Amino acid sequence: MTLHRLSDLTWEEVGALDLDRTVAILPVGATEAHGPHLPLDTDVTIAEAMAEAGVRRLSALGLELVLLDGLRYTPAAFAASFPGTIDVGAATLTALLTDIAAGLQRAGIATLAIANAHFDPANLEALHAAAAAIDEGASMRVVFPDVTRRPWGGRLTEEFRSGACHAGQYEGSILLARDPGRVREETMRELEDNPLSLSAAIRAGVRDFSEAGGDRAYFGRPSQATAEEGRATIEALGSILAEAVSEALSETLGETLGEAPREDMTEDLKS
Repeated sequence: MTLHRLSDLTWEEVGALDLDRTVAILPVGATEAHGPHLPLDTDVTIAEAMAEAGVRRLSALGLELVLLDGLRYTPAAFAASFPGTIDVGAATLTALLTDIAAGLQRAGIATLAIANAHFDPANLEALHAAAAAIDEGASMRVVFPDVTRRPWGGRLTEEFRSGACHAGQYEGSILLARDPGRVREETMRELEDNPLSLSAAIRAGVRDFSEAGGDRAYFGRPSQATAEEGRATIEALGSILAEAVSEALSETLGETLGEAPREDMTEDLKS
């Protein structure tokens, strides 16, 4: 396995890749409010952690892995009323993703994996629309394990599964593990729990954080976040991405592609 950051390569180095065995990985996040304690780019940080953990697990499969810079401006309508949030139209993101895929295709890269950590409904809609549009061309494979859907979400934490998880214990733990210096930890430890389920509010037709009961742009139990939980969650996210890529490639590279290592994190993530 060789890991490359696309932005570090020259065009000749891209052309020299074993393109049949190259997977481009695109982290997708947002710039949006994450409570009074987490930075606006929390989702980007989580997506990049997921991508890098997935790369570590895919390293055993003999693939060329190309990590793209993370997308940080995406649909974020639920947080649009909070200062600092950048809300991009869904059609804009879909068009951008299809153009990114076209550029990768021209280079001969046939597989694009999306590591997404931003769950605004418009963002998910745009990602699925882009994946469908790219797949229609039949010359590029798109791997998008949507952790808000089965079977993937069931492997994440109890708070995540409850839907009360924006800037709560789930995301705060990952930031403590990944980039603790950017967490306003004193503020985080003083925040009261907000057990309201954002996913339930979305199903009920709510359109923004405040209306859903998140006046400070957080849901869940931020004060309970730990770096230990964050490390386990990052590994679980990496396992999800690696397994999705391995499964998607098995039909075309089945004779030489192994199975991505899987580590059962179920017990570790029940907290």
